[in-house]
Amino acid sequence: MQSPVSAAMDEESALFFPSESDLDFSFTSFTTATSSSTTARTSLARSSLTLSFNDRLSTTQESTNTTPLCSRPHRARDPHWSAIKTALNLSSDGALHLRQLKLLRHLGTGNLGRVFLCRLRDSDQVNNSCYALKVVDKDSLSPKKLSHVQTEADILSLLDHPFLPTLYAHIEVSHYTCLLIDYCSGGDLHSLLRKQPGNRLSVKAVKFFAAEVLVALEYLHALGIVYRDLKPENILLRDDGHIMLSDFDLSFKADVVPTLIETRTTRRVASTSGTQCSCFGWENLSSSSNSDGVESEGEETVTEFVAEPTAAFSKSCVGTHEYLAPELVSGMGHGNGVDWWAFGVLLYELMYGTTPFKGGSKESTLRNIASSRQVRFPDFEEEGMDEARELIQKLLVKDPRRRLGCARGATDIKRHPFFDGVKWALIRNYKPPAEVRGLEKKTKSKTHVSHVTRGSLSHSHPHRRRRFSRWWKGLGFNKKKKIGGLL
Repeated sequence: MQSPVSAAMDEESALFFPSESDLDFSFTSFTTATSSSTTARTSLARSSLTLSFNDRLSTTQESTNTTPLCSRPHRARDPHWSAIKTALNLSSDGALHLRQLKLLRHLGTGNLGRVFLCRLRDSDQVNNSCYALKVVDKDSLSPKKLSHVQTEADILSLLDHPFLPTLYAHIEVSHYTCLLIDYCSGGDLHSLLRKQPGNRLSVKAVKFFAAEVLVALEYLHALGIVYRDLKPENILLRDDGHIMLSDFDLSFKADVVPTLIETRTTRRVASTSGTQCSCFGWENLSSSSNSDGVESEGEETVTEFVAEPTAAFSKSCVGTHEYLAPELVSGMGHGNGVDWWAFGVLLYELMYGTTPFKGGSKESTLRNIASSRQVRFPDFEEEGMDEARELIQKLLVKDPRRRLGCARGATDIKRHPFFDGVKWALIRNYKPPAEVRGLEKKTKSKTHVSHVTRGSLSHSHPHRRRRFSRWWKGLGFNKKKKIGGLL
């Protein structure tokens, strides 16, 4: 007869690593009933597992392979880096090892592995910096999923941006791959939405989060990375209220050719002439100001940096069904435009508490996306709502050739009136919106600027939407046939 502890560990294993049928990404509904006793046993099993893993980390004699750390200029003064450098100096071979990490608790389980909260053992009394350790058991994954693990590790090694995770260490030991990255104590944006009245944010709050997501996507695209997994669940919240995108295993990399483009625009400018510095270059200003020196209509010649992977192409059908672009649903191939479609869906969900094409089932949602049906808006009136609706309409154009962002990326989206007043060069210093319920807003010594002037790793939760690869399995039509009138 199986002991209670053994049964609990079996339940833990089933919970962390579901059977292959559960990970088949079909549209078959899947629910798990849990009782209070089961929950208690599972918690005990998790605790035992963590303690056991800590013991192995401190005593293992197996050889490890640690990827050398690269310089991160934008994080040079981060206390997390200081703690890592201290640990490297204390290491006999100058490398970071698993035995130097102390696991504190289990944070959650993803598609590829488990995530633990941890900190450095030798800096416990000096530096309380916490990290997230993503542990992947390579023996439990298929070759395809192993390639996703490698993709995520490769992409993380490239990133150096305030709204993207930092890879502090990549450790290979036995059949485990371990990635040490930032820990976000604020949970994720999906959980935050559930705490708001009507599951929606104000226009001001939407602008704050959307602006940060936009510059993160701009940076990824400048590196030739198509994200393909944008959704509130993957937008983590730092302890200061700012965002961090996560989960890059579905991303792919393409060639990108950076260019400088000069554009002439007419808008209200200060009564000066000459040049002024902007975030990505210099602006030549010529204005027809009056003798009183007040602002007037003037013409600007702006040199803009554009780096968009317009030649990116993939036929891999991956993502979360409510955020899939029409060209991805068709299975005929897609490129960088899927990220800008997903950005439009994100804006809609933040604004209205639901996604624009959601149906009664996953199948009906996909048919709504693939059909000729245009986006519809609930009757909400708020300052800035008209500009938000116009931006969403331009992002949710079903033909990617006409979709905003597909040609010049974030450069065109930043110019939309919805983002008027955003000082892009100062965006990392904006204060999080005070009216958002449940948002951590840790104060820092640095000075924050006003948000906008107008003219954990996340814990597992039952409402988290699952991602789908091979999403068409189980549908009543072939992916190459017409879906609701469109290919």
